[in-house]
Amino acid sequence: MTSLTQLINSRVNRRFRRLTLNTVITLYCLIMVGGVVRSTGAGMGCPDWPKCFGSWIPPTEVSELPLNYKEIYGAKLKGEVIFNPVKTWIEYVNRLFGAFTGIMIFVTLLASIPYLKSNTRSLFFYSLLAFVLVGLQGWLGAKVVSSELHPVMITVHMLLAIVIVFILIYLYIRSSYSEGKDGKITGEKSLINKISFLVLSLSLIQILLGTQVRELMDEAIRALGYEGRSAWIETLGIPFYIHRSFSVLVVVSNVWWINKINRSIAGESRIKEMGKACLAILGLEILTGILMAYFGVPAWAQPVHLTLAILMIGLQFMMWLLMNADRFSWNKEMVELREI
Repeated sequence: MTSLTQLINSRVNRRFRRLTLNTVITLYCLIMVGGVVRSTGAGMGCPDWPKCFGSWIPPTEVSELPLNYKEIYGAKLKGEVIFNPVKTWIEYVNRLFGAFTGIMIFVTLLASIPYLKSNTRSLFFYSLLAFVLVGLQGWLGAKVVSSELHPVMITVHMLLAIVIVFILIYLYIRSSYSEGKDGKITGEKSLINKISFLVLSLSLIQILLGTQVRELMDEAIRALGYEGRSAWIETLGIPFYIHRSFSVLVVVSNVWWINKINRSIAGESRIKEMGKACLAILGLEILTGILMAYFGVPAWAQPVHLTLAILMIGLQFMMWLLMNADRFSWNKEMVELREI
């Protein structure tokens, strides 16, 4: 292989790696914004889709709405027919972020086209899958609005977001992998992989439990209003206590898993650093949960709590990928694409 070909491949891979990383960051920002939408009750800030109150640019004043807007949108707004421009624009910004994320994933797909000519063509197909799924996510977003925030639709919407995060993380890790940089598991690898599966499963279950608690909170908000924020937690019942108690199992499993990893990898490793970050995020996650439970559910804490949960499961998935890189034969495939 000529030096010129190596240089071209190096640039292709560097561009793709940066794009996937930026797209992952953008997707996490979208999840954060989505959390803000739910915490502020702005999910129906735009009662129609893709337009908002029949316009491409949301209104800022009642005078910009149709005269009979209460009759047109009253049923979807659950009786909240007093126009709230703040909620409208929060939901609209969420949609804009969603569109921007779609553009980022499309650009990532374009950047993956050169891989079709190499033995790493699967990077293109995974990029294509992410693009198709983000289109499906947009369609689901429309269904969430048309179903008037049906709980099942919201949960499916969240699960698909996690799948897209995993695909983009896989693309980033695979395109940036370099042998010897992350250390190797020495001994007990089978056990550590089993614990990895357990940890990822528990994290996913906890996220789903949190989604159920959030749906119950929506009911509390409808019953008590935002003025009764301090009493929301008291109305959540058993699902909230299951979610809170389950966090103990999540903490114990993560500490056990990361301790096993640290003992099985000699020297410095990205996997170890990610493990430390994972425990730090888990600590912050517990802190935000305590703040919500005992300090009247601060509005800012809800989107932060959700984003931290998705960030943690993303890091766990990255760690599992790096620990099992040899199973995917990345060394052989990426040899032509490493930086010179």
